[in-house]
Amino acid sequence: MSLTEQREGIEAGRLDMFVDGAFAFTLTLLVIGGDVVPDSAAALLHVLGGIPAFAVCFWMIAFFWHGHVRWRRRCPRADATGRWLSLLLVFFALIFVYPLHMMFASLANMFSGGLLPSRFRLVGASEIRTLLVVYGIAFTCMAGTLTLLFWHAARRAQREGFSPLDAQREQLVWIVPALLGLASALIAVLMPLSAPPVLWSLPGFLYVLMFLIGPLTSRFRRRHGLA
Repeated sequence: MSLTEQREGIEAGRLDMFVDGAFAFTLTLLVIGGDVVPDSAAALLHVLGGIPAFAVCFWMIAFFWHGHVRWRRRCPRADATGRWLSLLLVFFALIFVYPLHMMFASLANMFSGGLLPSRFRLVGASEIRTLLVVYGIAFTCMAGTLTLLFWHAARRAQREGFSPLDAQREQLVWIVPALLGLASALIAVLMPLSAPPVLWSLPGFLYVLMFLIGPLTSRFRRRHGLA
């Protein structure tokens, strides 16, 4: 291994530690009790009511973090493009955590009939629209950045004489959520404020289409003869 490759490996390791630490920090912003320590059994039960929303948020943050882990496997050496896109992902993650928490805490509170606590209250269609748009844009930025990372990995593989297909398949994985987030935000923007409540669920239910990732990647594998 040349000195250049050793240096790039060290730089990649330092970048990954920074990204891992930043994602871990976002999880601390989701801590169910916030900065309040329960002082009674009733207060403890109230705080524990935030676990369902926290669990979903935890999974979402881990979902994006693991995307970066998978990217590193396909682009093990450091370069400027990968570094800046990784930092951009961290930047968006620190923004995404707030609409993420607000979205799922509000949903948990609503679907439980108020049984599960939430510090967030959405009053009226205007506030619902704002949350859906901000969440959709942040979601798109996260997934879009990972799409660009895998696009970069595919280009680098081609330049170095390797097959770009694996990175291109991963790129497809992230194009789907990026487009869904954008579509959700656009629907929320275009939805009349006078629309019935059932229609305001449409931008949220659009994310269910993420199940398309499986069939699309399977088709990609078959088409290109990947295992």
